[in-house]
Amino acid sequence: MAAALHVNPTRMELTRIKRRLVTARRGHKLLKDKRDEMVRQFILLVRENAKLRKEVERELKGALADFALARAVMDNQTLEEAVLYPARSAGIVLGERNVLSVHVPTITVVQNSEKDSALPYGLAETSADLDDAIATMARLLPKLLRLAETEKTCDLLADEIEKTRRRVNALEYVMIPQFEETIRFISMKLDENERGSLTRLMKVKDMIAERQA
Repeated sequence: MAAALHVNPTRMELTRIKRRLVTARRGHKLLKDKRDEMVRQFILLVRENAKLRKEVERELKGALADFALARAVMDNQTLEEAVLYPARSAGIVLGERNVLSVHVPTITVVQNSEKDSALPYGLAETSADLDDAIATMARLLPKLLRLAETEKTCDLLADEIEKTRRRVNALEYVMIPQFEETIRFISMKLDENERGSLTRLMKVKDMIAERQA
């Protein structure tokens, strides 16, 4: 049983504690609803993150396999010259969005020219495996950034869910029981004082009646 708060057992204090209890119950409901919705959003993001990660890992594995084949059929100097050519430039725009009062990042890729080829070199002296590897890496950039965005969002939501869970538990198992026990304590004291006052009044009345008799 929760311990009662150390307060004066007065009617004014009883009214104040009852108001705090109503506020605590309302806050508990709101926080619980927020926690449940954040958990729902978190599960959706985790599923999306798992799907994205599988896709990215599968395509990266294919790109690395193509690159290994290219190294096997091309000499090192030609390979290094091919990958040292200036690639197509792209910009990244960082922003944020609000998910249930949690500020999470957004990452958007802005490519300078959609018409430019993803390959930064000519195709005359390179193998098709190297071309496929570099084209795959260029195509994977938006997915990689989306994966980073999703994983960071999951981390932030997980932290906020844990904080909200602690607040809900504090209200449910500490504050609300304390307020309820304090209300019972003050009510008992007030009833006891009222009975004591009534007893004293009856004794005074009896004494007055005896004197008059």
